[in-house]
Amino acid sequence: MTRRPGVVRRLLAGAAAGTVLVLSAAAGAQAADGDIVNVDRTAEGLDVSVDVPADVEVDLTGVSATVEGVDYPSEAFRLSDGDSRVTRTTILAIDTSDSMQGDRFESAISAARTFVEIVPPDVQIGIVGFSGTVDTALEPTTDREAAFSVLDGLELSRGTELYDAVLASVALAGEEGQGSVLLLSDGADTGSTSLPTVLAGLADSDVTINVVALEQGPKAVDILRQIAGDRGQAISADSEDLADTFSAEADVLARQIGVSIEVPTEVAAGQVSLQVTLPSTGGDVVATSTLLPSSAGTTEAADPVLSVPVETARTSSVTLPDWAVYAGIGVFGLGLAVALAMMVPAKPAPMSTEDRVSTYTSGLAGTRASGAATATKADSGESTLTQANQAVGSLLQRNRGLDERIAARLAAAGSELKSSEWLLTHAAVFVVVTLLGLLLGRGNIVVGVIFMGLGVALPWIYLGIKGSQRRRKFDSLLPETLQLMSGSLTAGLSLMQSVDTIVREGQEPVKSEFKRVLVETRLGVSLEDALDGVADRFGSRDFRWVVMAIRIQRQVGGNLAELLNTVADTMREREYIRRQVAALAAEGKLSALVLGALPVLFFLYLLLAQGDYVKPLYDDVRGVILLGGTVAWLGVGVFWMSKLVKVEV
Repeated sequence: MTRRPGVVRRLLAGAAAGTVLVLSAAAGAQAADGDIVNVDRTAEGLDVSVDVPADVEVDLTGVSATVEGVDYPSEAFRLSDGDSRVTRTTILAIDTSDSMQGDRFESAISAARTFVEIVPPDVQIGIVGFSGTVDTALEPTTDREAAFSVLDGLELSRGTELYDAVLASVALAGEEGQGSVLLLSDGADTGSTSLPTVLAGLADSDVTINVVALEQGPKAVDILRQIAGDRGQAISADSEDLADTFSAEADVLARQIGVSIEVPTEVAAGQVSLQVTLPSTGGDVVATSTLLPSSAGTTEAADPVLSVPVETARTSSVTLPDWAVYAGIGVFGLGLAVALAMMVPAKPAPMSTEDRVSTYTSGLAGTRASGAATATKADSGESTLTQANQAVGSLLQRNRGLDERIAARLAAAGSELKSSEWLLTHAAVFVVVTLLGLLLGRGNIVVGVIFMGLGVALPWIYLGIKGSQRRRKFDSLLPETLQLMSGSLTAGLSLMQSVDTIVREGQEPVKSEFKRVLVETRLGVSLEDALDGVADRFGSRDFRWVVMAIRIQRQVGGNLAELLNTVADTMREREYIRRQVAALAAEGKLSALVLGALPVLFFLYLLLAQGDYVKPLYDDVRGVILLGGTVAWLGVGVFWMSKLVKVEV
């Protein structure tokens, strides 16, 4: 038996989630109208499974098939009629963790029952439930009543052994016939098994894994997409979409056509090209594939290894000039910079607030991610980036705290980069700045260490500056925003309508953040919680007071428009005082900046221009002590001056 991997499922028309489900196979085919999803070598020849479009009616009596361009006798039959020549198995792996409580779990069980009801009777169904442990609730069987009973008996518990559930489901699907896994999950793995271990375990498997990510973020969808690999898909879905998603999978199984081709054994055993033509109401459905040799076939001959005599290295008395050392550092740095530049992620296309929020709940994120994955595999440079992203993402999975902190900083700065992409960019900046320091310092290790520190700090400083600028812009626009809300409420609009008015007429970044609030409320988040999210992302105390005022007013009643007017007037006066204080303290801040930066910059200048003059500071123990004391006192002075010139309003 041979299966072909990488079968791209056509989008199922009418499915609310736009689900793309791939049912299995092995070795890379391209189809014109249909897809060959499975090929079995038999004593009589070949048994082929073909997916046909949803909008055609196939004439089974007019089937024709060619192998290596030669016509052979063939017979077509519907797999859903229960023909025993092809065995089909589907494993339902359902997340039973506590996070599935409520509507999520009810929708999941309902969708699974719908799948069991619609799927053809010949398909064997197995069920795996996973939470803190992985439970094989039902071995593959055609007994539908047993499947219904198992689904009704699933219970929730703590934990999410997602990775172990994937491996258990693949093993349960087996290696005979068409095997597929339909996995539903709403959370990240909490077990001890690592993602690389899972991917290694799936590398030699022919089972197709289709993953439904229930209301998950883009990072989780990326991980699930890696698990699905080339043969399957990772699709984001809402609770309301699950029934359509599972029904679409059952419809694909119901439409499959089997074709038996009488091919001589010696022909079928080698690498052959197949073409199956099925007449239909919409024209001929043509499916093609390339079948790789069976394990009993011949193997490709390896290239001969040339024997090259090894010569003894000779020492050279040539002395390289000083410029050659710097040239070597420059060439090495340029090559390393080019390599890192290939791994630095390109700037993503601008996303609206709806797009940002929808990546957590809609299938759009899965579709975009799938398209990005296809492009990555087609381009070697982007393939390197994908591998680097996977490695960094795996590192961040083991340090969730670091991942959350980076994500919070990126969100505050309005960046579209993911945590793994930011770390890759940071690494590239670090290497480039360090090499630049070695070149400028002519190989001086002290200069290299200083620039190394700059390479570590500069990206975070840039991110902090961007976040501060965005936060100041938000705070400066806040009184105007509250005034606009108050005017909308006075005109008779509801609070939600006033938020929509800000989205249409406001300025950035207020506009995009309120747009996100609007989308979150439409997804079921309370207005107060959505507004609290804005305050958390910006760290704005002023806006947190606004949210507190709105929360109190919605609980006890009152004139919200007048309240917002009062708050806006207060903030406007505070902003006026803040700007006045900033103007009065500008001279002190500039003096603190000059006094703090001048010693450091002058030391760097001397280090580059007259290295021997400052060499005793780091070559002699007394100089190291003096340098350490100087740095310590300079740090105390900078801290004290910053406290003197910083006035809280």
